[in-house]
Amino acid sequence: MAGELITRDLQIQWAGQLWGDGTVYAVQDLPGWEDLPGLDDASVPRSQQIGAHPGALLAQSRSIACTLQVVCEPDDWPAARRQLFAATAVRQEEQPLVVQLAGEQLLVQARITRRVPTSTTEGVLGAPAVALLWEASDPRRYQVAEQSAQTALPADEAGLPWGSPTETGLAWGSPAETGLTWGTPGSTGDVLCVNSGDAPAHPVIEIRGPVTRPSVAMAGTGLVLEYDIVLAAGDVLIVDTWAESVELAGQDRLTTATLRSAPETDFVLPPGAATTLSFRAAPGSTHPAAQATVRWRSAYW
Repeated sequence: MAGELITRDLQIQWAGQLWGDGTVYAVQDLPGWEDLPGLDDASVPRSQQIGAHPGALLAQSRSIACTLQVVCEPDDWPAARRQLFAATAVRQEEQPLVVQLAGEQLLVQARITRRVPTSTTEGVLGAPAVALLWEASDPRRYQVAEQSAQTALPADEAGLPWGSPTETGLAWGSPAETGLTWGTPGSTGDVLCVNSGDAPAHPVIEIRGPVTRPSVAMAGTGLVLEYDIVLAAGDVLIVDTWAESVELAGQDRLTTATLRSAPETDFVLPPGAATTLSFRAAPGSTHPAAQATVRWRSAYW
């Protein structure tokens, strides 16, 4: 699990290794971790006027630098060097980089793009350092713990039992008077998602059949994700709003989006707020086994 090795502030977990306080790899600096990422400014100068028309500010990828001072005996430097180099070799896929500062663990998905070790002489003398650079295509930092919420399609409550097989009246509880039994609670079809960070978060939505033309709407925004597809029992449609992908059993189903469906990347959980998402389906599609599961992490700049 990401961050499972970290026990205190000023520690970093990367590629299964723990660096920082309490290890032989002392973290000297970490520029770029808490900085705002670079921004593309779409503002346009005002014609024959001072100033500009404010445009969107779009975050660029995040660059994170780190200098590790290897604190070890000269005889231990070769093994420490090899272990560090193994963890910072070139990898095509991004992986979790977890940092704890001020008691808070956050992660980004990143790749090592630069590694600059000190000279061999410094290593032999026992004072080596290695400079590293990561690039995170998604500049947001996330809570390590993933949150989730699940709901079935809307369903009415069963109501009061009047007695069966004949109408014998209301059941007040027996043998003691425990009150009326109102039946099994129904489902609202809604889930509440809280993004406690300061950046928008893109959720992953998993829709499980049987269901016809499933949709998920965001309350108060008019945003809807709807797919003209029939899911059988056991089918799971996975909507990744950050990757802008819709897949069923590994096959692309993005083309099933209806005309009223918003672009997946527009479907974000706003920062510092609770958002209600509503799971719905085509008229007549009411199977109680149909479910929508929303997964997300609170996001930070």
